[in-house]
Amino acid sequence: MSLNLDKARSLEFPKRKDILLREHSVHNFWMSNKETLEKAWSEWEKVKNIKLLEDSLIDKKLKKAVKEAWNDPESEDKVRDLIEEVSPGVYQFQMFDIEKLADLRDYLKKVEEAKIPLRPPYGIVLNRKGAMLDQRSEGYLAAPSFQKLYQDLIDTYMRPIARLLFPEIIGFDTQPFGFSIQYKVETDTSIRMHTDASSVTLNVNLNLPDEKYTGSEVDFLDPVSGNKNRVSFKPGVAIIHRGNIAHEAQHITIGERTNFVFWLYGDRMVIPRFKTEPKVVSPKERWTIPSDEYDDHAPF
Repeated sequence: MSLNLDKARSLEFPKRKDILLREHSVHNFWMSNKETLEKAWSEWEKVKNIKLLEDSLIDKKLKKAVKEAWNDPESEDKVRDLIEEVSPGVYQFQMFDIEKLADLRDYLKKVEEAKIPLRPPYGIVLNRKGAMLDQRSEGYLAAPSFQKLYQDLIDTYMRPIARLLFPEIIGFDTQPFGFSIQYKVETDTSIRMHTDASSVTLNVNLNLPDEKYTGSEVDFLDPVSGNKNRVSFKPGVAIIHRGNIAHEAQHITIGERTNFVFWLYGDRMVIPRFKTEPKVVSPKERWTIPSDEYDDHAPF
């Protein structure tokens, strides 16, 4: 049976003009069809027999080090050794296995071909192929296998790594948020200097090794010197930083760049007042999952 899938595909998607103007009719579209869309994604996975093998997507070295840290938090230095600081307060590490990225991209291509309405991340920039990933967002990617991957990336990897680098976010990292974003020459090409409404942001590149592009680097502002440090994305590499680090994406001149962006913040979107004094946190405290229930607040 694919009753909800057929119904979702027959829905008339809101007009681009109405989306840009944030018309109330657009909000009504997502809210009135929420249950249908969620069920449609479940039916789609069953009808197409589509699965996402999330564990195999993770870089082998990272997966091994993180697994050891969950078993023995005192071994977390093995995770830290895989992380490189590329600008003051900005770090990068290999998150996805390069050889498995094609599987993830193939899944996302099938998502696009499913013809089920997805809401673009127009709160940041109206990317035509971007999508909302978190369950509290209107029109999110509700496919069960993807939601399992999303939750695992947040709980198993992002949050403890963020606590390792930025211990002051503990208590302000109970709520996740996520979206995908794509830069193309003929569509949205850049984002001006800004900070994020997050305690911490993780931005991971999904380009395959043979998908070349030029431009689209990210400039991070050094809060001490005032200088900008330019960082280029590499396939499967994640960049993580506090939300208050100002940054901007440069114009893309050739090709496309596709990324997942994940945020963490506290209940009801509270973020910490960052201070220079280090916060002492035990390894055991870092490698835990908050017991707080998800609220219904989303930045956009």
